[in-house]
Amino acid sequence: MPVRIRRKPFKACRKCRLLVSREAEVCPYCGSRDFTEDWEGMVIVIDPGRSEIAKILEIKKPGRYALRVR
Repeated sequence: MPVRIRRKPFKACRKCRLLVSREAEVCPYCGSRDFTEDWEGMVIVIDPGRSEIAKILEIKKPGRYALRVR
């Protein structure tokens, strides 16, 4: 049986760590065009003003973010 490599459904902005669709060309959060598929972990922030994790990660807008970007 051939080994199937599963691709991640998102790519991460290297500047702000926002996870975006693989088709995105510009990050809607920071405007960067520098993306990577080499990321780990995910956090979804709904209310950055009340989230301790958002404060630690310095996230100001709701969204889906990578915890580690290489």
